[in-house]
Amino acid sequence: MTGMADLEDGPMHVVTAAAGGRLAGCLVGFAAQCSIEPERHMVWLSKANLTYRVASRAAYLGVHLLGPGQRPLAELFGGRTGDDTDKFAQARWSAGPEGVPLLAGVPAWYVGRIEGRTDGGDHVGHLLTPVASAVERGTRRGSVLTLADCLDITPGHPAG
Repeated sequence: MTGMADLEDGPMHVVTAAAGGRLAGCLVGFAAQCSIEPERHMVWLSKANLTYRVASRAAYLGVHLLGPGQRPLAELFGGRTGDDTDKFAQARWSAGPEGVPLLAGVPAWYVGRIEGRTDGGDHVGHLLTPVASAVERGTRRGSVLTLADCLDITPGHPAG
C-alpha cells in the first residue's frame, strides 16, 4: 500500500516493558503525544511481538528516542525478536521507575503509566501518562533516528 505514510518521516522509538519477571522491547514507528492537558501519549505495539504480550500484563512502559548514531540499537530492537533473543543482554540498560527497563545513552526517554488500551487491528494502542522522563543535555529537535533511517531493517516479526 502506498500513500501518505510513504511521505512521513517521524521519529522511531524503542518501547520497553517488564511484567511477570520478563523484559521485552521493540522498535516502534507509531507513537505520538495525543493530549496536552492531561499530558498523554499513545504508542502502538504489534500483536505479533513479545513486547505486546509483556506490555499486556504491565502497568508502565518505557519510551525511548534514539539518536542518529544508534542504528545498531534500532536493528537490535527492530530486527530481532525477543522470542529467541535476549535483547537486554546485548544493550546497556538499568531498571527505572516502576521497574521499567531504561536504555542507557539515548537522547530522551519517559516512563508512562498505562491508562488504557485500544485495539487498532494488527496493533494495540497503549495510552500513557508520563510519570518520569529525562532528556540528555544538548539534545535538540531533529537529532533523532527517524523512519527513513530504519526502512531497510527487516522486522523480527511480520507486522501482524
